[in-house]
Amino acid sequence: MKKYNACYSIKLSIIILLAIIAGNNTAFAQVNIPASYALIKRVIPQKSSAFVIEQLTTEGKDAFEIESRQHKIILRGSNGVSVASALYYYLTKYCHCQVTWNGTNLNLPKVLPIVAHKIHKATPYNYRYYLNYCTFNYSMSWWGWDRWQQEIDWMALHGINMPLALTGQEYTWYEVYKNMGFSDADLNDFFCGPAYFSWFWMGNLDGWGGPLPLSWMQDHRDLQQKILQRERDLGMKPILQSFTGHVPPSFQKHFPASKLKKTNWNNGFADTYILDTEDPLFAEIGRKFIETQTRLYGTDHLYSADTFNENEPPTNDTTYLSALSSRVYQAMSNADPKATWVMQGWLFYSDRKFWKAPQIKALLDAVPNEHMIILDLATEIEPVWKRTDAFYGKPWIWNMLHNFGGNIVLFGRMDEVANGPATALKDPGSKQMMGIGLTMEAIEQNPVLYELMTSNTWQDKPISIDEWLKQYQLNRYGHINKYTQQAWNALHNTVYSGGKIIRDGSESIITGRPTLDSNTVWTHTTLNYKPKDFLPAWDAMVKAIPTCSNSDGFRYDLVDVSRQALANYALPLQKKWVNAYQQKNITDFRKYSGEYLQLISDMDALLATRKDFLLGPWLADARKQGNTTAEKDLYERNARDLITLWGDANSPLHEYSCRQWSGLLNDFYKVRWEKFFNTLDDALNQGKDADMKDFDKSISQWEWQWVNSHKSYPLQASGNSIEQANIIYKKYRKIIRCIL
Repeated sequence: MKKYNACYSIKLSIIILLAIIAGNNTAFAQVNIPASYALIKRVIPQKSSAFVIEQLTTEGKDAFEIESRQHKIILRGSNGVSVASALYYYLTKYCHCQVTWNGTNLNLPKVLPIVAHKIHKATPYNYRYYLNYCTFNYSMSWWGWDRWQQEIDWMALHGINMPLALTGQEYTWYEVYKNMGFSDADLNDFFCGPAYFSWFWMGNLDGWGGPLPLSWMQDHRDLQQKILQRERDLGMKPILQSFTGHVPPSFQKHFPASKLKKTNWNNGFADTYILDTEDPLFAEIGRKFIETQTRLYGTDHLYSADTFNENEPPTNDTTYLSALSSRVYQAMSNADPKATWVMQGWLFYSDRKFWKAPQIKALLDAVPNEHMIILDLATEIEPVWKRTDAFYGKPWIWNMLHNFGGNIVLFGRMDEVANGPATALKDPGSKQMMGIGLTMEAIEQNPVLYELMTSNTWQDKPISIDEWLKQYQLNRYGHINKYTQQAWNALHNTVYSGGKIIRDGSESIITGRPTLDSNTVWTHTTLNYKPKDFLPAWDAMVKAIPTCSNSDGFRYDLVDVSRQALANYALPLQKKWVNAYQQKNITDFRKYSGEYLQLISDMDALLATRKDFLLGPWLADARKQGNTTAEKDLYERNARDLITLWGDANSPLHEYSCRQWSGLLNDFYKVRWEKFFNTLDDALNQGKDADMKDFDKSISQWEWQWVNSHKSYPLQASGNSIEQANIIYKKYRKIIRCIL
């Protein structure tokens, strides 16, 4: 193997030299051979020696080839991502394997299948984007290098070549402001806690969840350097941050003449301060930030900058917006003339009352087309490109957002994801559509949607869902049968049918702050399907147990489908005890409220059988980041707060990031409902109506106490998923059928 690689390296050098002599100016990336071999060894160590990596020279977009030669599998790619994609293509198409966050099947055959005819795949997309600011907190807040390494491998296998890379950004700001004369005390109210960086980076909040220890900044500076090195070794081009004007609250103390504007996110946090782009300091700080960041982390000349993320500009005057956009870009290009601004297009979706055609056009036209890329952030929900003349000629990327807040729910727009990218690509009106991407707020859920979306990478035609789902089952479970097909047909037609009724997946009423209503502020229970139509999926999954129980992916799916059935059942059960309460029927109220509490406990026991659904690792990983008890407690408070209250006891965002996790169900959601039922029971005994406002006030204080507590939870799954799912099914299936 070593001899072959050495010969190939010499051959490649000769090819490059001849191309230069011949005057061929076509540039192409080279595969980092050691990095690609290392990835294969991490993914399939027992079979890594069966693969040979070769360079594929292309003049256009990325491509890969696969063929068999002398009992070896040749993986030929234009870069490391292409090689990894070739590996994953081989694993999925020839070995019927799968790598997802929630269930992996790498049961390779003893003798690897031969590739009878050379496979050649080329992507129609220059860019395959990955991540959302929010993902860095709703999923990645407590990741160390081991978990990041797994994710980077997942990216490469799935064709990602343009990841957002924001880890360690706070250290860059620390250096910039320290060099400008700011003290640590000046910055204490600026840097937030680790669970809130996403919104700090976007200028929505300062300080909340802090003060941030310097040790965190230094550790994550080092972590970012490892992340970027690995991503670049595999041929990815990471997107770093640029300056948008967000400055510390102490800024005016150092620069009294500076032009600052106060802004507020309107979600229960204090004002933040934005430096006016007209102020000469804006360009100076922008340059210093890029220069410092480049020294620390290098650059691929791609920069994210979101000037008005859920913050409305002070005026809709197009001249103002154009000038502002131009100055933001100049702050990048002054330090890096090759800078390309990668802008999240979320503002055009979330605040369409402000961002009308003239305002959008003014903001975008101020930057040269070749130096800007727009992320149509939620194209599968609403394609903004269609009402903006494809972002007025700017290069743009079609993205699937899918998940908000890390909420646990089976949901997705499967047909749109299968058809949307290729359809848009072929539409003359899409103009400079340059890529596809994933912009979910959180990962580690609904793995089928992410396998489906990334299946678009190496083809320019719509995906046939029926055929694709058969392949998905085969790869995930090791085989398919009539029951798995029945299950996935039902899932496709219910939870994964998307539709226009709701924007994103519906939460269960269980995770909402206790109420007599069927919805709360951040707990939307309206489904995009009839709950009874979901039950055949559950029936079929249970019938598939005898043939699929050895599959890790099947066990996850069985638990998730069972969880969804119970989560849906909670709403009609709630109506029973609500009716009993309103009719002053204390006997029925106690009966149905007791069943409701038992339902939560049964869900907790079911989810305890899968590590994917445990609260314990989230809290333990947060504490691991700390070097002292005080730091550990700070990080744990961040972790508890984000998934419950989000902010302080009066936070309007409570439940935005609700999670159906074992531990959280029993110790947080169930306890809240118990307290609520006690309040209602007392009111019935006293013959009066319960004071809901008083309850909300008292329960928010209890929630804050929970956020500041330190109980530890299991780190490993307990019980048997198959046995527990069978128990749940036998107990609830007939009851649910009768109530729906």
